[in-house]
Amino acid sequence: MTSIDLPRLEKEIVIRNITQEDVLEVAELSDDSFGPDISFKREHFASQAEVFPEGQICVEYEGKIVGSCSSLIVNFDDYADNHSYTAISDNGYIRNHNPDGLNLYGVEVSVHKEYRKLKLGRRLYDARKQVCKDLNLKSIIIGGRIPYYYKYSEVMSAQEYAEKVINDEIYDPVLTFQKNNGFMLREVTPNYLPEDDASRGYATSMEWTNEAYNPSK
Repeated sequence: MTSIDLPRLEKEIVIRNITQEDVLEVAELSDDSFGPDISFKREHFASQAEVFPEGQICVEYEGKIVGSCSSLIVNFDDYADNHSYTAISDNGYIRNHNPDGLNLYGVEVSVHKEYRKLKLGRRLYDARKQVCKDLNLKSIIIGGRIPYYYKYSEVMSAQEYAEKVINDEIYDPVLTFQKNNGFMLREVTPNYLPEDDASRGYATSMEWTNEAYNPSK
């Protein structure tokens, strides 16, 4: 594994929007993070960067993209009866992006495995929060995987598991991270991403509220 000097990293890191020139590299990062069955592909990132460039962000270090996140704007209430990953992300193409919506919806975060202990995920979440504030959106909503649920699925429901993670009784690498970044649990959603076997198809609907939101604007 590559040895990284943190002070040097702080000087060299760049957070910026994803461009069309980046989509192949970002797709490779996604595939490395999630595997070919559930990762976004090059054509998905190309569509995202075209439809809503402000919401597509990457972390670059020494010319290499080591983290990325994707998002779109929706009115989340429009998806209350069909809150699946494919529905709310338009199968990854985000052509359902609504510039007049109230909620920034996060659909993916990837961090290179050799850089995961350097808080790049937090930087990406902070960048998303800034987009939410800049665009005067009410909140950020994410449908998060619960990748350690498979360890407990035979002894407790997904709802019980999520509540135990929120109460710091169980550690989950995704849900614990989201909780620690100020997101609140809204609900547990079945059949969100059926091919996500580790989560048994479940996801947690999480929300971060933009306290600076001004509905009169």
